[in-house]
Amino acid sequence: MIKVGIIGFGRMGRFYLKEMLKSPKWEVVYICDVYEGSRELARKLAPNAKVISDEDIIFNDPEIQVVTLTALADSRLQHVTKAIAHGKHIISEKPVADTTENEWKVVEMVEKSDRLATVNLYLRNSWYHHQMKQFIQEGELGELAIIRICHMTPGLAPSEGHEAEGPCFHDCGMHYVDITRWYAESEYKTWHAQGMRMWNYKDPWWVQAHGTFENGIVFDITQGFVYGQLSKDQTHNSYTDIIGTKGIVRMSHDFHTAVIDLRGVTKTERIEKPFGSKNIDILIDLFADSIECGKLHPQLPRLRDSAIASTAAWNMLNDTWKHDLPAIGDQKTLDEILYRRAHMTNGYGLLHQVNC
Repeated sequence: MIKVGIIGFGRMGRFYLKEMLKSPKWEVVYICDVYEGSRELARKLAPNAKVISDEDIIFNDPEIQVVTLTALADSRLQHVTKAIAHGKHIISEKPVADTTENEWKVVEMVEKSDRLATVNLYLRNSWYHHQMKQFIQEGELGELAIIRICHMTPGLAPSEGHEAEGPCFHDCGMHYVDITRWYAESEYKTWHAQGMRMWNYKDPWWVQAHGTFENGIVFDITQGFVYGQLSKDQTHNSYTDIIGTKGIVRMSHDFHTAVIDLRGVTKTERIEKPFGSKNIDILIDLFADSIECGKLHPQLPRLRDSAIASTAAWNMLNDTWKHDLPAIGDQKTLDEILYRRAHMTNGYGLLHQVNC
């Protein structure tokens, strides 16, 4: 079993623990968090792990092969530096540092080392995106031309935890910036972004960006946690719509089931399977295989992919400030939203739920 230390035991740290405890390939030796409340929960959920507040105990233990970095983004440059110095392989949450400058420092450091490192860009491990890309690669769409992605939910409201990673188009939206690039197999060339400062919040909480890739493919990405925050019965709108010169492929989901609709030149297919959530089980399984063979599995994203997506997301977000950036709504409505979310037991992205 691969011995691992988890550093940071917030929501994502708990996701990793849950999947690693189920896997025969991993042994969680340490869980580290600076907050006593998090350590107390870790003791209950992982009674066989050593629960500590000093991260250096993990880095200095020669038996630990992997560190999982799930603390805040502003800690990751320091943690990656220590991991490389002590010969540890790395699983990191995104972004891989708190600023683009530090992200690229992390990328350079890892790429100069002999350590394996991956980052949780979870859409890359989803069954539906792989099924859709295979359909595209089979030529069923003709030439890939247009990639449209939308992800709007009630989700996290302003002031509810994005501060460490920026507004929601960077924090959440960089996943969609990354998967769009993954489909295009090219680099972003041009972009134009329009934002909306919902509830008069200081940052755009809804952004639509469109533009081109270097290979000529066109994209548009819509993301925002603005979708019916005070609706009696909440819903969301999440889809991927890919258009070729001859056919199309599209996907939608309800966070429980994903449905893909394949309409190619030789076949039409509808596939419905469980959504898969964060796909941590797939990530840790592929990373365990990578350690065994000494080479990162080609399905797993590299830290460079995260830095590229983060940089592009910041570029698009910053572009919203160059245009008319309206503000609609007020603080009173935002206060109502925050109050409701604090008392909800079933909703989108509730911070007090471990498995929300």
